Amino acid sequence: MPAQPRIILASASPRRRELLATLGLAFEVVPSDVDESIEERDPRAAAELLARRKAEAVAAEHPDALVIGSDTIVALDGHMLGKPEDAEEARTMLRGLRGRPHQVVTGVAAILGGREESSHAWTTVHMRPYPDDAIEAFIATGSPFDKAGGYAIQDEAFAPVERFEGCRCAVIGLPLGLLRTLLARFGIETRQPDVECPVCGSDA
Repeated sequence: MPAQPRIILASASPRRRELLATLGLAFEVVPSDVDESIEERDPRAAAELLARRKAEAVAAEHPDALVIGSDTIVALDGHMLGKPEDAEEARTMLRGLRGRPHQVVTGVAAILGGREESSHAWTTVHMRPYPDDAIEAFIATGSPFDKAGGYAIQDEAFAPVERFEGCRCAVIGLPLGLLRTLLARFGIETRQPDVECPVCGSDA
C-alpha cells in the first residue's frame, strides 16, 4: 500500500483547521494568497471555482502533497455576500439577513499529482430577528470581518441563526461529509467526526 501523501489545508481559517482536525488526519496549514474577486455570479459555481483556485495555488508549490481548498459564499436574493470590509458593510449585511432565510454554499477542492476533485455543499439558513443593538455589539467584537456574510453560525453570544436545513459544517466553512467523500477517492481514510452537524456528525 502506498504511503499516504502529505496533506495541506490551503486556508488560514482557524474554523476550517478545527473542523479538519476532527477527521483524525495529520495535516499542515499553508494559506493561499489568491485573489478572491470573481465574475461568476452563480454562488455554487463561484464557491467551487474559488476552492479550486486556492488549492491549485498551494499545490503548485507543493506538488507532492494532497492540497485541500475551500471557499464559502453567502447568497441573499441572488446576491453573493463575501467578507465585509468595514463596519458599515457588516451592518448592511446583518440587517439584510436578519429575520429571513438565505443560502450558504461552501465549495471544496482536493488536488494531488495533477488530479483534482471538487464539489460543494448547500445549506439554507434562517436568521432570527436580532435587534440593532445586538448587531452593533457583534460588530464591536471585530468578529464579522473574516466571515462570509459577516456572521458565524456557532457564535454563542450573538447567536444569529434560528434554524437551518442542510450541513452546519458547510456554514462554518468546511463540509466534512463532502470532504471525506473527496478524500476517499484518493484512497485516504478518515474517521467519523464528532461534530454537531446533522449531515457530518457521528449521529448523521
